Order: sequence, then C-alpha cells, then structure tokens
Amino acid sequence: MKLKYIIFFIALWLANANQNVFAQEKLSLQDAISIALKNNYDIKLVSNNVAIAKNNVNLGNAGILPVAVGTFNTGGSRQNTVQTQSTGTQRIVDGARSTNMSYGVGLDWTVFDGFTMFANYDRLKALEQQGNIVAKGQILTTVSDVINAYFNVVKQQQLVLAADSAIDVSTYRLKIANNKLEIGRGSKLDVLSAKVDYNTDTSNYLQQKNLLNNYMVNLNLLMARGANIKFVADNQMVIDNNLSYTELATQTQNLNPDLQNAFISKKIAELNLKQIKGNRYPRVSLNTGYDFNRNANPTGFSTKSRSNGYTYGLTASVPIFNGFLQRQNERNAKIEINSSELTLEKTRQGIIAQLTSAYQNYSTYLELIKLERGNVDIAKQNLDITLEKYRLGSIAPLELREAQRNALDANNRYLEIQYQAKLAEIALKELSGTLNIQ
Repeated sequence: MKLKYIIFFIALWLANANQNVFAQEKLSLQDAISIALKNNYDIKLVSNNVAIAKNNVNLGNAGILPVAVGTFNTGGSRQNTVQTQSTGTQRIVDGARSTNMSYGVGLDWTVFDGFTMFANYDRLKALEQQGNIVAKGQILTTVSDVINAYFNVVKQQQLVLAADSAIDVSTYRLKIANNKLEIGRGSKLDVLSAKVDYNTDTSNYLQQKNLLNNYMVNLNLLMARGANIKFVADNQMVIDNNLSYTELATQTQNLNPDLQNAFISKKIAELNLKQIKGNRYPRVSLNTGYDFNRNANPTGFSTKSRSNGYTYGLTASVPIFNGFLQRQNERNAKIEINSSELTLEKTRQGIIAQLTSAYQNYSTYLELIKLERGNVDIAKQNLDITLEKYRLGSIAPLELREAQRNALDANNRYLEIQYQAKLAEIALKELSGTLNIQ
C-alpha cells in the first residue's frame, strides 16, 4: 500500500478521535440562534422597552378621554366661644363641637385643544413603532454576533484539526529519522531537528486548542448560558454566493432598521410641531359633578346644614400672548424637523457606503476562495510526494518541513478566506434586513 494511503487512514483515525474529544454537545447554528433569542440579555432589555411603549399607546395617555376624580373630606373643631348680640346679651358656650363632611365626584373633559391630543396619540403610536424597529435592530445585531461567533468556532475547529495533522506528519518524520539512525543511515542532527519541529507543531496545536476554548466561551456568553459548556459545531461553512447588489440595495432602503428608525424620528419631529401649533387654538373643556355637604355648628345662625346636587359648566380659553414663546417653540420644532431630515439622509448614505464596501469584500473573497481551494489541493499533493521522497531518502528534512509548512499555511489561508467571506455575507444580510433570525 502506498505511503499516502497509510497517512490518509492515520489522519482519518486521528480526526475521528479528535471529534470524540470535542463531542460533548452537538450545537447547530440554528440551535445557537434559538438559544440566544431566548436568553440574550440585550434582547430581553429592549423587549421590556417595547412593552412599555406599547402600554403607553392609549387614549387616556394622549389626553382624549375625560378625567373623573372622587373626593371626600371630613373634619371638626371643639372651641370655647363668647358671642355678644346687638342687644348686648352675651352667649357663652364652652366646648362647642363643630363638624363638617363633604364628598363628591367630578368629571373634566377637554373636548378641543387645537388637535394636540390627536397629534399626541399619533406620536405615541410612532414611538411604539420605533420601539419595535429598535428591537428588530437589536435582534439582528445579536443574531449577527452569534453567527459570526459560531463560524469563528467552526473555523477554529478546522485549524485545530489541521494542527493535529501537522503533528501526525512530524511524528512520522521523527519515526523515520530514528529508524535511519538505528540502521546507520541517518544522523543525530536529523533526529534532533525532527524533534524540535515535532515540539513546535505540538505547541501550535495547544495554542489553537486554547483559542478554540476561548471562542466557545464567547459564543456561550452571547447565548447567555454557562461559559464552561463544551460543544462541537458543524464543520461545514457554506457561503451564499448568489447575493445581488441591486436586490440588496433595494432591500436595504425598505428593511434596514437604522434607516427605518431615522425615518420614524423625522415623523415624530413633524408630530411634535403639530402639537406645538395646537397651542394657538382655543381650548374647550366640559365639567360636571355631584357634591354632598353636611355641617354642624351649635354656635352658628343655623346649627345644622346639609346640601347635595349636581354641578356642570363649560370652560373656554383663548391664547392671546405668551411673550413670543409660541413662535420660538414653533421655530425650534421646525429646526428639529430639518435636523431629522439631515440625519435620515446621513444615515442612508452611510448605510449604502457600508453595503457597497461589504459587497466588494464579498465578491473579492468569493474569488479568493476558488484560488485558495486550488492552492490547498496543490500543497497536499506536494506534501504527499515530498513525504514519499523523504522516506526513500532522496530529499533533505528541510525540504519536507517546507512542504509541510506550505500545506499548513495553504489550509489556514483557505479557512480564513472562507470565514471572511461568511462575515461579508452576514454583514450584507444584516444591512439589508434580510438576515434569517428563525
């Protein structure tokens, strides 16, 4: 059997063994997203804000509904009094006790305030909509972070396997060097050199494994679960290579949360101006109520009295002059509208610039993937040939080490390019609002 097949089976066995080391929990990307959507603290916090904004949308909070107030009052006094009448007669009462009690219910209803109440209600609805968009943006950001972290783990798992394979080659080389030394065809220098390279590859493997553990901790943190939970991610990194810039640009204009948020901020500024203009109009209120009063005073003209009945009325007020504050407030509101329009346009240009840059990166990485995939195949073939020649003694150890290093570097570059292409894909989908969060 040829040497390359022997190496292949050894590498396969070690890869399987390595998988067993990793295999505590099989975590798919969908599982990671689902856990994060359920547990992530940022999502929970923004969801609470959305719930508050939703609760605020009601007619009473906007000032459209009447306000009813119930009152109750009771009290009394105990006094010593001296009363002198017109005839000169004095009336002296010690410890005279007086009492009073009243209760009632009143209703006030502003029936017209220059349409301010309706503008306020529309503003509350816009704030609720803005809260939903902010929540969507936070969810997209969290999902994007989870996907980035997940594929970072996928890449690192592959780097660990590649580093492990490098140890296999170094182990095979060290064994050959020892065998040659034993039969008198090798040198101690070759054995020492092979040992140094073996230790170097082992050190690299341990460092790569440590990075993998750190990346797992980071992903667990995003999922808001125990940092020490071990898992194994899928080893495939599938890139969506069918993204169209034209479609992404259209989707970005319609779905990007930052753009939608800026647009609603402009709408809120316009409603704020409408509220302020409402102060120019008359204000009309209706009021009605029912009152009951009872008094007892042994020293008064009447010792006891009681009254009850309904009250009603209409109040109208017209603003005439408030020191030019109305004009000032309207001017400031118009400036706020202009600022919101500038912010909207600035946000739009910034997002389109990000989209353009991300798409350029995406296109470049797709081309690099094809190139680096070919380099990996070539480097593997070169390593197989070099290993066979080294076994036969026709090349020096340094040539084998160079071929081994080239194969490892080619594989690492290919994994890194795949990862960067995936990051670019995720960035494009996040900017366009089309990132799958299911």
